[in-house]
Amino acid sequence: MAGLYIHIPFCRSKCFYCDFFSKGEGGETDAYVDALLAEWRLRKVELDEEVKTIYLGGGTPSLMSDKQLHRLIAGIGSYVEINRLQEFTIEANPEDISIGKINTWRGLGINRISIGIQSFNARELSAIGRQHSAEASTLALEALQQSGINYSADLIYGLPGQSIEDWTENLNRLLSFRPPHFSAYLLSYEPGTRLYAMRENGKVSESDEATVCRMYDILCRSAERNGYGHYEISNFALPGMEGRHNSAYWNLTPYLGLGTSAHSFDGFLRRYNPLNIRQYVTETAEGKTVYEIDDETNLNRFNDYVITSLRTRDGFCEDFAETKFGSELTTRFLSNCRMLLPASQPALKRNVTGNIIIPETLWLRSDAIFREIIL
Repeated sequence: MAGLYIHIPFCRSKCFYCDFFSKGEGGETDAYVDALLAEWRLRKVELDEEVKTIYLGGGTPSLMSDKQLHRLIAGIGSYVEINRLQEFTIEANPEDISIGKINTWRGLGINRISIGIQSFNARELSAIGRQHSAEASTLALEALQQSGINYSADLIYGLPGQSIEDWTENLNRLLSFRPPHFSAYLLSYEPGTRLYAMRENGKVSESDEATVCRMYDILCRSAERNGYGHYEISNFALPGMEGRHNSAYWNLTPYLGLGTSAHSFDGFLRRYNPLNIRQYVTETAEGKTVYEIDDETNLNRFNDYVITSLRTRDGFCEDFAETKFGSELTTRFLSNCRMLLPASQPALKRNVTGNIIIPETLWLRSDAIFREIIL
């Protein structure tokens, strides 16, 4: 199988923590859809396998008009059987979700919605520049629940001024809706974002390590108690409801990325598109591809696999690594791992299939562990 990612860079406003490429709504959306379809026609040959998942990310894809979305999906559908897709996800803000909108999207072939809630607390939403209200999130979740469509909901913990009690309330409120899937991300202060500048200027304070670890522990315990599997560091699913498209990023399944800033992987080469919308629209209209190739070595690719695999419960598979990257790199890596495997409280262990994993309790420390074992 293969995946198709489509980046829609337009937002009503930019959240303070966001380091994804996006810009305000503008008149170029129609031209941008034309460019996406032009790029698709130029690059679909890069995928040797049948497209089984599509993900509309952003930005805020739910800002697209029904007409624009229909034109985009119809163009993709000239080459992909939309009704045979295993998963077709659209990212949406709470204020864009209603029963009517869900039915429209479902009629276009979309069968999964990813809703960005982040918090149910008005003060926390304001602190990170989210424009929707807690009431809008509740109404959206009620509509999703009523519709019966598959969906995922996002929360963030470690928000400015967030207490353990605040986080517990947010988590419990979301789980009361019993979403099929949810993601919970630790807030990060990325250089270049407004939130990073606010921290550097003393306007907000980062949550301390003890508080964050306690929040993570509450997250893991609550998810398990409610029947969710913790299958990736930030992702939780009811049995059988794991995200299929995003899982492809972690197991090296090929995918094609369309749009500004989108990345692609054909199983060997990684490509990435520019951040400039005008350049993207102009050059694709001229029949040109705009991507650049990431100059990765086999060692780079091996380390990419180490990092992505060890952030999941499936872990690092020796047989796969040896087949994909060769025995020399795999042997060197396993040698690095040995010092972390046998301890009484190991940073690495074997799961039931024999793969190497980082225990769930240590996933928050995974970056430090990677520094000890990557080649």
